[in-house]
Amino acid sequence: MNDLGAGFGYLMKGQRWVAQHGRWFGFGLLPGLITLVVYAGALVGLGYGADDFVAWATPFADEWSSPWLGLLRTTLTAFVFVFGLFLAVITFTAVTLLVGQPFYESLSEEVERGEGGEVHESGLPLWRELWISARDSVRILLRVALFGIVLFACGFIPVVGQTVVPALGFCVSGYFLTQELTGVALQRRGMVLKDRLAVLRRRRLLVLGFGVPLTLAFLVPVVAVFLMPGAVAGATLLARDLVDADEDPAPGPDGAATTKQWAA
Repeated sequence: MNDLGAGFGYLMKGQRWVAQHGRWFGFGLLPGLITLVVYAGALVGLGYGADDFVAWATPFADEWSSPWLGLLRTTLTAFVFVFGLFLAVITFTAVTLLVGQPFYESLSEEVERGEGGEVHESGLPLWRELWISARDSVRILLRVALFGIVLFACGFIPVVGQTVVPALGFCVSGYFLTQELTGVALQRRGMVLKDRLAVLRRRRLLVLGFGVPLTLAFLVPVVAVFLMPGAVAGATLLARDLVDADEDPAPGPDGAATTKQWAA
């Protein structure tokens, strides 16, 4: 249980770090602000266009009498908007990290530089780093979606669906959110997604202590914008301690501690 508190401690350390380095805090805000503006515009457009989309998608109901026509399309319009909002919440972090790859790389490197020791660099061109980040983000989102389907089905179980399932949902989201954030530092160490997940599995409670409180805060995208720089800083500290303190951070199939090939 101590790992839960330690994970939350890394989150707080990251927020304190950016608070003490105001220039980097402002620097780290830019990707989140850009993504927030884009998402806000998309949601406004969805709000105006959802009813037209539903009407186009349900031509079979044109001849229905009142109140059934209005009830069907109002319900579907609300569902389309809620689904769009849900997608915005679960993809906001991944898109922000992709948009802000150069920003967060620099922020993460500065955090490591301030801690002393070696500052790792991937040595890859920017386009290649963006491709890897996008590819891994899609893989993570697919994992989240798979867990989401299972948890959604379990939500219909009486009592359990209203108590245990939501808690598990936050744990799953927190775990993968931490994976995305630590990916900034771990990618610079040449670690592919499979190995990054293996590193995090060794200290699950530590990961949950970091990710679950952040997931709760990230439910409000505006809050996510302001917490993102500190989240990247804290995830860098977490990744640094998990990997660099381990004599065998990324065991390969043959048992050797090795840096994986990026193309894997």
